[in-house]
Amino acid sequence: MSPLPPDHTPLVQVRTPTYRRPAMLRRCLQSLQAQTWSNWVCDVQDDSPDSACEAVVRALGDPRIHYRRNEPRLYASKNIDSCFSRKNPRNADYFCLVEDDNWLLPEFMRANIELARREGVEVVLRNQLVELGSGTEEARLSAFGILDGKFVEGRYDPGLFRLALMADIGMSHGGLFWSRKATSDFEIGFPVSATLQEYMRTYAVEEPIYVALEPLAVWAENGEDTTRNLGARVGYLRRELTLKRSIAALQRRAWQRATPEDREGFLTSPRFRYAKADRARGMVKSLTRLAVGDALPAKEHARLVLRGAMIRVLGRVEPGLQAFFEAREAEERGFAAHGVEARGV
Repeated sequence: MSPLPPDHTPLVQVRTPTYRRPAMLRRCLQSLQAQTWSNWVCDVQDDSPDSACEAVVRALGDPRIHYRRNEPRLYASKNIDSCFSRKNPRNADYFCLVEDDNWLLPEFMRANIELARREGVEVVLRNQLVELGSGTEEARLSAFGILDGKFVEGRYDPGLFRLALMADIGMSHGGLFWSRKATSDFEIGFPVSATLQEYMRTYAVEEPIYVALEPLAVWAENGEDTTRNLGARVGYLRRELTLKRSIAALQRRAWQRATPEDREGFLTSPRFRYAKADRARGMVKSLTRLAVGDALPAKEHARLVLRGAMIRVLGRVEPGLQAFFEAREAEERGFAAHGVEARGV
């Protein structure tokens, strides 16, 4: 990474989607004010038609915090997705998303900038603590980070990182920190559920990514109140089948794009902390690879094959996901046609 001019202090743009949670938004924004890195700007994107959170921004009176009400409403999924846009009207150097119910610890920005420059990466995935029982009198922070049982600290090539999809969601919105030089495009751009978006952003990594295990952000576990929940109007079973079918499609694509060495070593790779059985379950249930040795008992293996077949027959891939695949593949063909090396593995 090229050095910054000596008189240039990188600017961080924080993007904060919100909807009718003024108290939580205030806590979120105050965590920005408590950052040891002072050169930041925040754009609050309020999706409530009555401008429910405008008063919070006005009361804080911080010129670094800007308020905008979405017109028309974007709803949760699109509001979150727009926070990953490549547009850069603030001329920022780094970006992150902090949903209104989440917040940052004081060293988040400074530590991520210093790490990115030291390691020569444009994308950092930072560990997060969990606020258990968020919004209740029993709210408390976890003693663990959400990445602790998933990754080891360090740099991951994109093909290997995407294999996290075989065992888990991989990416977490609130832990992602990226620079203006990043080649990965984290804006999905097609209508899909907010939950599926995180899986898709794991798939969208197209360059080395550094996983940092010191937790410097907090994710609120608040069930149906989270902005990640779309409150979809379709039935639960249909919604779940669609989600699982779409995840399986992402898993198979990630597997195909991995190197033969990463595929062969995935079940036992020390770069992941997922249990071997969890890795195998993803492979079998998605019908990606059925041969997993002794990683699963025979009965469970058979059950997962049957379940995977049922999901494939009864589930439907979200139309937005298929459009996403086609758009990304067309982009790769465009790179090849112009003699540019395709991104990622």
